[in-house]
Amino acid sequence: MHMAADVSMPSTESTQVSVTINGRVYRMACEEGQQAQLLALAAKLDGLIHQLRGSFGEIGDQRLTVMAAIMAMDEMSELNRQIRALEAENRSLKEARAVMLDDRDRIERETIRTLEAAAGRIEAVAAAITRAKPAP
Repeated sequence: MHMAADVSMPSTESTQVSVTINGRVYRMACEEGQQAQLLALAAKLDGLIHQLRGSFGEIGDQRLTVMAAIMAMDEMSELNRQIRALEAENRSLKEARAVMLDDRDRIERETIRTLEAAAGRIEAVAAAITRAKPAP
C-alpha cells in the first residue's frame, strides 16, 4: 500500500482518510481502494501504543510512538526472516521435485527397456516352442 505523506498534492488516484492514533486525528492520503487497509493499520498502531502505555505508564507520547514503531519494525523484520526461510524451503522443494521427476523419467525409461527386452525374450521362447512342436 502506498501512502502519501504530503496531502497538499492530491491526485485523482488518491483519497483522503482520517485516522486516529494515540488520541490524535491525522488526515492521510492513500490510493483509491486502500482506505480500509490504512484504517486497519492505524488501528493496529493505536492499539500497540495503548498496550505500551498500559505496560509502561505515561512515559511521553513521542517515546511511546517510537517504541511502537520499533516493535512494528521488529515484527516486520521477523516476518521478512520467515519469508526468506520459506522462500529457501520452496526453492529446495522445487529442486527436490525436479530431481524426483528426472529419477521417475529415468526409471520409466529403464522399465520400458527391461519390459521390451523381456517381451523380446518371451517372443523368442514362444517362437522356439512353436518351431519345436511336432507336427500332428
